[in-house]
Amino acid sequence: MDVAEVVESSFLSEGRFTQREFRAWLDRRPPDDPMRCELLQGRIVMSPPARARHGRIGAILVAALERHASRLGLGPVFDGSTGFELPSGDTVEPDAAFVSRERWQAAGSPDLDGFLRVVPDLVVETISPSSRTRDTIEKRTIYAGNGVSEYWIVDPERRSIEVLSLVDGEFERAARVSSGAVASRRLPGLDLRAEDVFAEPA
Repeated sequence: MDVAEVVESSFLSEGRFTQREFRAWLDRRPPDDPMRCELLQGRIVMSPPARARHGRIGAILVAALERHASRLGLGPVFDGSTGFELPSGDTVEPDAAFVSRERWQAAGSPDLDGFLRVVPDLVVETISPSSRTRDTIEKRTIYAGNGVSEYWIVDPERRSIEVLSLVDGEFERAARVSSGAVASRRLPGLDLRAEDVFAEPA
């Protein structure tokens, strides 16, 4: 497959693919390929490995979401290695995702050995140099169109977390947090502070 280099150090396929074709294409790739691959609006997008700060933030967020959701039995949490096949035909790999118990059960025990065919209630994307436009525009539209209830955009450069809530099919900003508690409508009572998300390793 020919790929064309685009802005932000990512690569975009010239052709368009279905989710089935995308899975077949992934099966032919080397297992040790470090590139992150998603299917967005029919095109394969490959991004380079994220920087260490991105990975550290992701670990903190997944741990906090998992701790809260598990303690209250709210539903499963997934990290950034999990692919979701959305009804729109997009296959995404958010940095963190929460699926409510109700949606998980309604999906009929999704296959844990493949991509998940369930729409998360909450997704988190941490902006990197290769993903700023994609996370703030393209994925925002994709997540809203598929019924994701809450979308967090984490910006390490600005040290802020933008919390978006779905209202009548569109995301509206519920908060932008640079300090203090990060409030979530999907996970009320979540114990997470912006300072902890952006804290340097000890």
